[in-house]
Amino acid sequence: MKALVVMLAALTLFAARAEAAEPVTQTFGVPVDRAWNVTRAVLKQLGWDIDKEDRSIGWITTDSRRVEGEDYGVYAKGTRHRLRIEMKAVDNGRTAVTVERTVFERERILFIDNDKPVTAKDQEVEKGVLAAIGRSL
Repeated sequence: MKALVVMLAALTLFAARAEAAEPVTQTFGVPVDRAWNVTRAVLKQLGWDIDKEDRSIGWITTDSRRVEGEDYGVYAKGTRHRLRIEMKAVDNGRTAVTVERTVFERERILFIDNDKPVTAKDQEVEKGVLAAIGRSL
């Protein structure tokens, strides 16, 4: 019984991971510090609120935003997405910026969120963020 539970948990994690779209990466000819500052400014300009960030590791996670659906405070149902951005120094003052979007269905009843991963249909959001970063550098 215990082995069955462990196996089902592993399959659930694998299935959720398999649904995530591949991240989109672009390399820019600027140092990490400049890429970091510009990326934060671009995210704010595009309306993304930053949830968590760690400059020493080089990642930023945004708050989730509603794609479609309804939100009445204690009750919500719809599709949401969030971004995770990673920045790594490549060489000669260049930085690789990776944008990964997680899409999920959320149902909230009495302030309890139930999120289920959904496969992203495209990568337009990720490409749009990278394009905006590139224009701002």
